[in-house]
Amino acid sequence: MKMALKALRRKSLDRLLIESVDLSLYIAHAECDGARYLITGDDGRPLKTANLMAMKERLAKLEAREYVLLQRSAYDEMVGQGFAGGDNCLEVRLGPGYESLPAWQH
Repeated sequence: MKMALKALRRKSLDRLLIESVDLSLYIAHAECDGARYLITGDDGRPLKTANLMAMKERLAKLEAREYVLLQRSAYDEMVGQGFAGGDNCLEVRLGPGYESLPAWQH
């Protein structure tokens, strides 16, 4: 499911998830009311940035209990191991909100 950034400003969010998709590509998701939403811009396209700091700035006006960075590893594929059947997603807690992170951290 998708939800526009403007619409999320009126909601109480459980978690904001910033997913590291590629070396320099970050996509944002929001969790609220037991559902996960892909955050979109005003144009309806997924909210994407080239670095973590830019994404944190775009999400700064949203109120969330927790910020989380999601990182999936492609190590198994790179060394020729088969599909493991489980999700190898690493969740790194970034803090309770945007203000808790120093501006230099990225």
